[in-house]
Amino acid sequence: MTDRVYPSAPKPNGTTTTTTTTTAPPVAATNHHNPLPVPPAKSHLRHPYRQNPPHPARRRHRTKRNYFCCCCCWSIFIVMILLIAAAIAGAIAYSIYKPHRPTFSFTSLKISQFNLTTSSFDDSTRLTTKLNITLSSTNPNKKLAFIYDPIQITTLTSSEVEIGQGSFKSFTSNPQNITYIHTPLHTTSQVLDADSVTSLRSDLKKKSGLPLKILLDTKVVVKADNLKTKKLGIRIKCEGVHVTAPKGKSASVASVSKAKCKVDLRVKIWKWTF
Repeated sequence: MTDRVYPSAPKPNGTTTTTTTTTAPPVAATNHHNPLPVPPAKSHLRHPYRQNPPHPARRRHRTKRNYFCCCCCWSIFIVMILLIAAAIAGAIAYSIYKPHRPTFSFTSLKISQFNLTTSSFDDSTRLTTKLNITLSSTNPNKKLAFIYDPIQITTLTSSEVEIGQGSFKSFTSNPQNITYIHTPLHTTSQVLDADSVTSLRSDLKKKSGLPLKILLDTKVVVKADNLKTKKLGIRIKCEGVHVTAPKGKSASVASVSKAKCKVDLRVKIWKWTF
């Protein structure tokens, strides 16, 4: 219900005054059956969402992870720069020196003694030999020198039977120079097993002669002006040599017209050599 405004009665001096009444605040509606007042309707306004601040432990974890990722990226970047720099330096050195492998050629092989005897006491077969070989080492480079360690030389048959062993002293192969390797090889009363004896006697009966291969193992340092590399293992393998057993006191000379030598780099990784 609304309040009505009634004019006040006129005063004696002839002026009229108007009385105003203020509107009372709305009163909650009451229920005639229930004397308790009805509460006003609730507001549908939502409170703004407040995000909880990150936990300090999570913040430290993210900082460590970001630092680790940054270190990894920088490490990879530095390694790539070093690899690129090494490749550029290698290309420059190759263009300046133009390196080539040394070459080896088989010159001659002579057998002055070749005795294969079987003992009647224990039925063991022993081999005694004396050989002389000559090889040549050529350095085709113009600005590189090769410094060789002492060379171990082994002579084998095609069935891997060792018939001679020796060595050659260390030497330096200067640019565009040829060095001759001449050394004796021998075996003294080397005991052979039954399979080695059978294969060796079979090879001696061949018309072309006993096929041999010669192995030279050593280490070499490459020198360029005042720079030197570390020692590198190499193996020189010569094949295509055929010889017959000597008769009497005259030495037998091997056929080396088809002999070829190959130089291989030997890399040792832990217990294996490649």
